[in-house]
Amino acid sequence: MKSGNLKVKALVLAGAAAIFAGCSTSSESKSAQTAQTTTVAAAAPASTGLPGMPPVEDPADIYAADHAGSLSETVRNYPSRVYVPNSKSDTVDVIDPATFKIIGHFKSGGHEPQHVVPQYDLKRLWVINDLGDTATPIDPATGKPGATIKVEDPYNMYYTPDGKFAIVVAERKQKLNFLDPQTMKLVESVPVTCPGVDHMDFTTDGRFLIASCEFSAQLVKVDVAARKVVGMLTLEKGGMPQDVKTSPDGKVFYVADMMANGIYLIDPDSFTRIGFIPTGKGTHGLYVSRDSKVLYISNRMEGSISVLDLATRKLVAKWKIPRGGSPDMGGVSADGKQLWLSGRYNSEVYVFDTGDGHLLARIKVGNGPHGLCVYPQPGRYSLGHTGVFR
Repeated sequence: MKSGNLKVKALVLAGAAAIFAGCSTSSESKSAQTAQTTTVAAAAPASTGLPGMPPVEDPADIYAADHAGSLSETVRNYPSRVYVPNSKSDTVDVIDPATFKIIGHFKSGGHEPQHVVPQYDLKRLWVINDLGDTATPIDPATGKPGATIKVEDPYNMYYTPDGKFAIVVAERKQKLNFLDPQTMKLVESVPVTCPGVDHMDFTTDGRFLIASCEFSAQLVKVDVAARKVVGMLTLEKGGMPQDVKTSPDGKVFYVADMMANGIYLIDPDSFTRIGFIPTGKGTHGLYVSRDSKVLYISNRMEGSISVLDLATRKLVAKWKIPRGGSPDMGGVSADGKQLWLSGRYNSEVYVFDTGDGHLLARIKVGNGPHGLCVYPQPGRYSLGHTGVFR
């Protein structure tokens, strides 16, 4: 969730918290309410992939190209770094993951940096400065920033699977702005009626995206080629959906909900809710392991990480941060052995051993760390956010 001080956001958050206080979080009660809270106007699933999208390597595992050891030629010689945008201090810290030490620090180039986003072709990173209406490039070969440019309301940023557009998630303007990925100039703006649009992922065929709207407890489905909203799905009253992640087989979208304290399971074709799994207080970020077997789920208000077996859809572990914390956004190391997450309210970064979940390090950084990026990572191309690769 964004950390700006806009009055409208404060009001929505207060209202959501008040409503949630009287809501049940059990799977049974949520299932019973689904028929009453769901509104669908979704298009039928497409039979072919998005034109221009690289073919899926393995239909049973859309993350097959992201496995450990699959670094592309483009990124193979980039130094391994962790880039941390500090949204409250308007800075970026650069960490050497081999030593857990900060080796670089620079101004973000604008007000309230939210995420560090890998470019579609993997050759650049972008610090997107939400309230500053700017974006600052980083050269991953040197870790140094370039010249900041103007970009309207960049809370988050993704790329269409064909690489044709960068999608700037303009949260406070309630728009998805499709930009030329080379010039970063606006091509087309798609309004969305739900407030708080912020995270998304794409269907296996690349034809549709599903995005969360945190301030209205809704999801929106967009036809990527037509750049048109084709469906709206309302979740639970008082909810606050956050990160969105596609299952390896593409059959389920997982949606973290910070107020419902768990993850929704969404059928992307029918655009209906098919389940709910409680995980922990303040469910926020979702990250697939390098072997595509488990999903790491950050519970920000509880200071824990839940581990979901993707084959059985069962929780298999919970890792708690000693003395507490606020795990938020991040990514998995290139070898899959570490999970890096920002500590949103604690001015620190956490590093977990994915083998047994113990905390390897907590690193002090700037104020309000948010969408940190571990880079480089395996994959043929980037779909954006803090590192969604195919």
